[in-house]
Amino acid sequence: MTEERVDAIRRARRIHTVIANIPFYVVLAIVVVAAVLVLVDRWRRGAFVFGSAMLVGATFRAILPAIRVGLLQVRSRPFDVAVMTAVGVAVLWLATSISSLGTA
Repeated sequence: MTEERVDAIRRARRIHTVIANIPFYVVLAIVVVAAVLVLVDRWRRGAFVFGSAMLVGATFRAILPAIRVGLLQVRSRPFDVAVMTAVGVAVLWLATSISSLGTA
């Protein structure tokens, strides 16, 4: 193979890696927003956003093919979807059911 061909293949692999991880980056960005909310003393809102991030991740894992979910793929599809959904629902339930006691 020529050097140009090798460079083209390497570039294509890097682009594929970035594209395949876009759903993970979206979920990660939502988790970062949740962390910022918790750090500025808005823990209930942060918990709600974190639970929502888990549900977004479960949705991505459920509807996208394995080659497109990137780092959201840990185990089998049913396992990943069930665990992320359970964690998301549990965190959302906790965030909405705990009394704020004067906090936001």
